[in-house]
Amino acid sequence: MQSLIRHVKTAKAKTPKVDPAPSRWAWRLQRLMLTPGFRFGLRFGVPFAVVFAASSIYLGDDVRRQTILDTIAETRRAIEERPEFMVQVMAIDGASTETAEDIREILSIDFPTSSFDLDLEHIRLTVGGLDPVKEVTVRIRPGGILHIDATPRVPVAIWRQADGLTLIDETGARVADLDGRNLRPDLPLLAGPGADKAVPEALALIDAAAPLGSRLRGVVRVGMRRWDMVLDRDQRVLLPEFGAVRALERVIALENAQDMLSRDVARVDMRLAQRPTVKMNEAATQEWWRIQQIEMDGQ
Repeated sequence: MQSLIRHVKTAKAKTPKVDPAPSRWAWRLQRLMLTPGFRFGLRFGVPFAVVFAASSIYLGDDVRRQTILDTIAETRRAIEERPEFMVQVMAIDGASTETAEDIREILSIDFPTSSFDLDLEHIRLTVGGLDPVKEVTVRIRPGGILHIDATPRVPVAIWRQADGLTLIDETGARVADLDGRNLRPDLPLLAGPGADKAVPEALALIDAAAPLGSRLRGVVRVGMRRWDMVLDRDQRVLLPEFGAVRALERVIALENAQDMLSRDVARVDMRLAQRPTVKMNEAATQEWWRIQQIEMDGQ
């Protein structure tokens, strides 16, 4: 019995102990699994790569790819052509009949059409590019109505140029061409290069010249910096670059006090405020010289 016990002890003593530490490769694998980048790659990268590879193989066939594209196009068209998305008519507010016709002509929209096929910003810019239109808003109203609300430009003056007459608004923007001055006798007449750039100043002069009544023919821009007031009987009032309204008021005051413009005056030069100059017309000048000659002969 004791010999058996000794034999067992001897056998146990000869048996090597098992090392609990992992092997080198197992340790490296465990360390790798603890790396955030590797874990992210296993969680997302591998599934993505598998799906991408499968999709590439499936879509590598031209027939399959075209079938998918056709299905997408048909589905989109089916949605876009639903009755609630269809635009049936166009409504234009704020514009004249002629301008409304021009809007319909330049847009050339075939109704009914899907609202997805309408570029509202492009429509707004196109309509806003018309001369008679100052501002415009575009929207699709319930019931399939393309609503265009145009704010028209209001002409305040007629600008005479070498190539004809043009209606302009308070900013000098072109409104429309005018075939004849008699078609708009209610509007003042401006002339000269750059007159459209100083419309507010011209209107202020015209308001100040209201006491002259129908004698006023218009105002002419000179050198793109000052104005000449044109009256009947070929009379002109030359106004300064600065303080033109005040200079014109002085001329009107002289007219009221001494009937200066009712005389044979061809030009009143107010460009120098300290030294206004009056020029008589040719006939009055000749008569004045004739009188002077008679007086000299009499002496």
